Amino acid sequence: MAKVKYYYDTKTLSYKKIERSKLGVLKSILLFITSSSAIALCLVLLFFTLFDSPKEKELKREINNLLVQYELLEQQISNSSKILDELQERDDNIYRVIFEADPIDASIRKAGFGGINRYKKYEGFEHSDLISDLNRKVDQLSKAIYVQSKSFDDVLEMVQNKEEMLAHIPAIQPVANKNLKRMASGYGYRIHPIYKTRKMHWGMDFSAPKGTPVFATGNGTIKKAKRSKRGYGNQVRIDHGYGYETFYAHLNKYTVKRNQKVKRGDLIGYVGNSGTSTAPHLHYEVVKDKKRVNPVNYYFNDLTVEEYDKMLELASQENQSFD
Repeated sequence: MAKVKYYYDTKTLSYKKIERSKLGVLKSILLFITSSSAIALCLVLLFFTLFDSPKEKELKREINNLLVQYELLEQQISNSSKILDELQERDDNIYRVIFEADPIDASIRKAGFGGINRYKKYEGFEHSDLISDLNRKVDQLSKAIYVQSKSFDDVLEMVQNKEEMLAHIPAIQPVANKNLKRMASGYGYRIHPIYKTRKMHWGMDFSAPKGTPVFATGNGTIKKAKRSKRGYGNQVRIDHGYGYETFYAHLNKYTVKRNQKVKRGDLIGYVGNSGTSTAPHLHYEVVKDKKRVNPVNYYFNDLTVEEYDKMLELASQENQSFD
């Protein structure tokens, strides 16, 4: 039962009962509910500002765990990239050097991804930069691994063809040269026998009696067999493949014809004194990738270490060439 309230009337000097209308009662109720709701809302907001809800705590734990996993994954990607860099270094500077293949161009290994923004779908989130950056690193690593895989496929094929390749590379002296006594003039600047001036001598001269056998220094195909009374005289050129050619000049005669297949050690002609030559000898050149190189580096099947050192010493002497 509701309590009855009174007030003191100063005019009558007596207590009178307080009469409340229904509207007043309703206003009081509404005021109480409104103020209570406002206070409750403030308390709730204050609570959620100072304290996390169980759901928020769970989400924060999940975010922290994801960030830790991101850092671990980024570290793994970094470690994998370092390992891949080492493989690429060995591939370019060891494996491909052994097989005389060009290294993979850096622009191919490090090429990016053109066209549309591949990572647009990751935008609009709190950690969009992290997500995009991680995906970009994964894509770059995946492409580099693919390029390296294809390179190893090439190296494997070269390994399988190594025996054939080694058989084609010039690797012996073109004439029998016991005790290296027939090595007369090396590659480099030499005194020309006719003009008596220093000129580049693009091959090596082997002095030998006319009719001394001349041999193919590697497997290949006769590219040219030509008779001439000028310049290099009677000459033979062999295409060995793999970027190699050899040239034999001043022959007395040759025993091969164009497009004929020859093997290392096959007889291809005889030492002579044809063309612009001052004495019977063989002028011998090695060409690699269309550039004439020093033949002294291509006798590895023919010389011991000591003999090679002696050959280097003889070939470096700036004497007079025979042509």
